[in-house]
Amino acid sequence: MAVEFKLPDLGEGIHEAEIIAVRVKEGETVKEDQPILEVETDKAVVEIPCPVAGVVEKINVKAGDSVKVGNVMMSFITDGAKAPAKVEEKKEAKEAKKEPVGVGSSVSAGDVQARGGAHSGNGRTADGPVPAAPAVRRLARELGVDLKQVPGSGPAGRVLNEDVRSYAAGKLEGHFQSGEQVARAGVSSSCASSSSSTGAPAPSLKDKYGDSKGERKPLEITGGGNLPPADLPDFTKYGSVERVPLKSIRRKIAENMTISWSRIPHVTHFDEADVTSFEPLRVKHDPKVNEHGGRLTLTVLTLKAVVSGLKKYPQFNASLDEKNGEIVFKNFYNIGIAVATERGLIVPVIKDVDKKSIIELSKELKDIAEKTRSGKIELDRLQGGTFTITNIGAIGGTSMSPMINYPECAILGMARAAEKPVVRSGKIEIGTIMPLALSFDHRIADGAEAAYFVRHIIERLEDPFTLLLEA
Repeated sequence: MAVEFKLPDLGEGIHEAEIIAVRVKEGETVKEDQPILEVETDKAVVEIPCPVAGVVEKINVKAGDSVKVGNVMMSFITDGAKAPAKVEEKKEAKEAKKEPVGVGSSVSAGDVQARGGAHSGNGRTADGPVPAAPAVRRLARELGVDLKQVPGSGPAGRVLNEDVRSYAAGKLEGHFQSGEQVARAGVSSSCASSSSSTGAPAPSLKDKYGDSKGERKPLEITGGGNLPPADLPDFTKYGSVERVPLKSIRRKIAENMTISWSRIPHVTHFDEADVTSFEPLRVKHDPKVNEHGGRLTLTVLTLKAVVSGLKKYPQFNASLDEKNGEIVFKNFYNIGIAVATERGLIVPVIKDVDKKSIIELSKELKDIAEKTRSGKIELDRLQGGTFTITNIGAIGGTSMSPMINYPECAILGMARAAEKPVVRSGKIEIGTIMPLALSFDHRIADGAEAAYFVRHIIERLEDPFTLLLEA
């Protein structure tokens, strides 16, 4: 039988996705759960597994296409087993026996066209073993889903593939609908900062922003203070132009930067750290860190130094609740690391930095950088940040004025550490100097506090042994 594979409802405010890659060809035999598409909405690049086993009959999309909810992306020839066309019938049969559960779907569960899964009231205990096949457990690991949280719709509460996908869909939908999604969409600095640039050539306009194919509702970007969108002159009077729509990551970055700049009174404090003593330590201990799968870098050391400073100056680990007139101080330390990708800047989060060792942080930093650049970063690692670090050192530049990652209240920018003449004990010597820039919300903190906070970080970068004394 022929089975159509449509783009499902992506949740409130999200009506389309961009095709990043098509992994299969017409006539190819595919297995259930085999990756067939990569799609992107706002910023998340998600790998979509095949919903059925069979043969690809027709492919209606290609890389670069924008697909709207309900569009048929592919069709398959199957023997009818587990075909999506039957999902609605299964759902209706279940609803006749039990109370229905609300539907939620998203691009991360693109193979789900209707959710029939509901908790069957089987009495499965939260601490007991979860009944699920090995293939279901593998799918849950790939999607970052905790099986204990998934209601099973199979016999005796058995968790099925569609249950896992539906749960992941609801998780992604909640991520996109939450206010925090805007904050995680991207952070920008005056130099397009990156914590882990690969030095790759910049993509073309069409690669970065997409082409003009497909109908699209224009995005209006308001100015600071909610000023109306500005009118541009007719540039075609002077020569040829090319117009491409804002979409995917760049679209969300534009929205987030407007929110950050219009809501937060930014102030930036500049200073320099003499990190000359770090290089001998790095050369000595980096091989040991490499054995554990990480890299010993200044960014890793800065993570620890920043948390030390946040504990002493908690106003920089806070958010301003404008509605209630309160400052929200966070007693946890989840540090966002700005990572440059071909499609824009994304900020994955390293959680509980204060509880992790240098080796653990080096491994996680390397992991999130690689996954973010490849579009495979898990959704829960894009949420919950309390402070952000952005590093343009791998690219260059002498300093920057980074923009705060709303709703956080501060961001630390690191520029390239370079050899410069310094004066020590009345003598001119060559030292390695790293510029730092702290942008902060002046409603929450004052300039003097920012200066003390940055000096606290610098003291620990210049003498890492001080971090051991605090442990």
